Amino acid sequence: MLVDAITRFRNYLYRIGHKKSFQFDSVVISVGNLNVGGSGKTPMIEYLIRLLSTQYKIATLSRGYGRSTSGFRLAGPEDNARTLGDEPYQLYKKFYDRIYVAVGEERALAIPTILNECPDVQIILLDDAFQHRAVIPQFSILVTDFQKPFYKDALLPMGRLRENRMGASRADVIVVTKCVTSESEKLNEVQQAVRKYAPSKPVFFSSIRYSKPVAIGAQAELSAEVVLVTGIGNPKPFSQHLEKTHTIYKHFRFEDHHRYTTEDVSKIVCEAGARSILTTEKDMVKLISPELYPSIQPGAWFYLPMQVEFLRSGSEFDSLVQSVVAEKLKRVTIISGDNLS
Repeated sequence: MLVDAITRFRNYLYRIGHKKSFQFDSVVISVGNLNVGGSGKTPMIEYLIRLLSTQYKIATLSRGYGRSTSGFRLAGPEDNARTLGDEPYQLYKKFYDRIYVAVGEERALAIPTILNECPDVQIILLDDAFQHRAVIPQFSILVTDFQKPFYKDALLPMGRLRENRMGASRADVIVVTKCVTSESEKLNEVQQAVRKYAPSKPVFFSSIRYSKPVAIGAQAELSAEVVLVTGIGNPKPFSQHLEKTHTIYKHFRFEDHHRYTTEDVSKIVCEAGARSILTTEKDMVKLISPELYPSIQPGAWFYLPMQVEFLRSGSEFDSLVQSVVAEKLKRVTIISGDNLS
């Protein structure tokens, strides 16, 4: 297939050094996947922020998919989902007082800019960068959806894979996300299937832990019957979770990274009537934009926060990440000391 031939040749050029890859003094951790669509990359970035930000100064770097700006941009108070992209703005809104958030199409150029403008940065988290071979990360995390694993998928355009399944072997660890079971027999079966393509690589399992709904609008009471609004790659875990506690009257399912309009909001509000409207955190950061919020604020709009939760060996994953960071920073400190002497 054409996609397979192109990606294999591209990876071969990087492997032999014909196409250049760059390493940096800061610790670079990459989070990505083999397929297009949502596999839980941004929630994994959030997990790493919570794990590491108490000890280290962190910057996140994303391409900023769907933003109205271009080039390098360091997030500030004047930014929103349109200037940064929905996921980077979600990170900024949640962690603005603990991390730097940057966007830039050319990561190999954006990283030196971050280090120049934010000299205290020790760790850079690359979001959706598994195929971005121009930067060599110290640690590469490949995420794959439990219900749509890469080893059951096919290459574009027949399936959703960006590159051959064997690309999984480049990862340092594989995290199977959005698990709907913790049954050891099933998890072991998945682990064996993953290791056909990434032999000897650690395989971890995580699920989604949802918090209580948070009001966006003026009404604080959540109705028993709700309307769902999603513009994410895979809304199934979101809807399955809510089906346990609520009756879903209607689900407005938009494409991933959908840019909401006033017409969208009016249609949703009209259809919902007296029912509450529930959306994701990723969609919320777009819906609170200045042009949309006046239509949302008076109503019964809510979003559902979520976090990654490891099913087993979570402490082992944490230790692995922390040891990579500590070892890299130790080497950088030693080299810097040698340069001064």
